Amino acid sequence: MKIRSISCFVNANPDGSIPDIESAAKVSARGSELFMQAGIEIQSSRLATQPFTSYFPHDKRLAAALARHMELSVQASGFTYLSLGPVNTEAGWAYACIPEILTGTMNVFCTGIIADLTQSISLPASRACAEVIARCTPIDPAGFTNLRFAALANVPPHGPFFPAAYHDGGKPGFSLAMECADIALECMQNAPDISTAARLMVARFEEAAKSLENLCAIITRETGFEFFGFDFSPAPFPDDSCSLAGAMESLGIEIGRHGSVMAAAILASGLDAGTWKKAGFNGMMLPVLEDSLLARRTEDAQFTVKDLLLYSTVCGTGLDTVPLPGDASPEQLSALLLDVAALSIRLDKPLTARLMPIPGKKAGDKTGFDFAFFANGRVMDLCAQPVRGLLSGDDVLHLIPRHNR
Repeated sequence: MKIRSISCFVNANPDGSIPDIESAAKVSARGSELFMQAGIEIQSSRLATQPFTSYFPHDKRLAAALARHMELSVQASGFTYLSLGPVNTEAGWAYACIPEILTGTMNVFCTGIIADLTQSISLPASRACAEVIARCTPIDPAGFTNLRFAALANVPPHGPFFPAAYHDGGKPGFSLAMECADIALECMQNAPDISTAARLMVARFEEAAKSLENLCAIITRETGFEFFGFDFSPAPFPDDSCSLAGAMESLGIEIGRHGSVMAAAILASGLDAGTWKKAGFNGMMLPVLEDSLLARRTEDAQFTVKDLLLYSTVCGTGLDTVPLPGDASPEQLSALLLDVAALSIRLDKPLTARLMPIPGKKAGDKTGFDFAFFANGRVMDLCAQPVRGLLSGDDVLHLIPRHNR
């Protein structure tokens, strides 16, 4: 188990300055010191602001320049990555800024909201996010730029995993993103039965949370930053020893075959039983290119994008680092985003879509990323057609979540 990120949440001014940057840097430095003393490795420290539409200029070139200025500023303060917060469904001007921002920076993340916390789905916003993905695809020959963009559906603030992290404009604070698929895998492999495996997994997470929360209380006292909570979504690393897909298959199934939903539900249900202070998803995390086994399962097209959507219904984080054909059109991508948005609202859960069309690649082609946090697999088929008729309009839809009565 590691801490993937100490994520701090602050407000930024229109000139890009961040009044609480020194305190945030102290949170990061003090946290790294305390957590490492406790024997837990920290991979990165990250900073997220309120939605950039509240403080950025409306000109895309000026926005890109400001983003670059902010990137240098936060890196000078010791942070690895910066999330500018999401474009809301009404700020149409801002979508044109995102490709410019991502082109001019290396470690800045952006997001767009396709379904908000009022349970509304914006058809125009879904199309705008799809257009951003398509425009970002050729920026890098490997299609890497879209790693830094995601569409958000029903996602609350203060989740520590990027790109989804953003601040709500209130009091500054911090959350911890945990990399703990190795614990889930170990528990699923070594327990005598399923109930014991789930219980052991949660107990390991509870034990870690209790220890870390005591240290977080020290940080809060010293800095005034509120501790928002943990995200124990079992984030994988591209090694078989830290594969959440491996934990699922340890229960006796193969990803993509029938029984996979049950395996996902068992792990997700275990996470729901946790009583630690929660921020973010705390659910299944199946990023295709970040999980070595999941990437390998794309070799024989054993599972599809529709399978990933299906697993998210029993509690996942959505579609993450999904390699798609480079010629995926905005209209096709928008259709997929609508499905993500619909699931998020009807199931009343946060979901994201981080889709990665790869220039020059078609379904079945081998990916060729040279990145320590990716495992290469094959490009997945995008079984989508442009939507027509009423769904191609400009409506904002208000779906009613389905709740048990």
